[in-house]
Amino acid sequence: MRTCWPRREENGGSWAFKTLSGDTLKAVEQGGRVYIVDESGGIARVTITDVNQSNGVIQVVNKVLLPK
Repeated sequence: MRTCWPRREENGGSWAFKTLSGDTLKAVEQGGRVYIVDESGGIARVTITDVNQSNGVIQVVNKVLLPK
């Protein structure tokens, strides 16, 4: 999340990124919180950021996001 955070100002508070499966997710900052929107319109709030794991860094969200 930290690496994408500076780009939000360039894009009006949002930025898009690709998942490993090739889907596109959009992150939106609103009211001091960050939400992830999937291609099907599902919305999840980021609850914990930048959790280091053995295979990378994850962001914890409060809902399941599904590919289109």
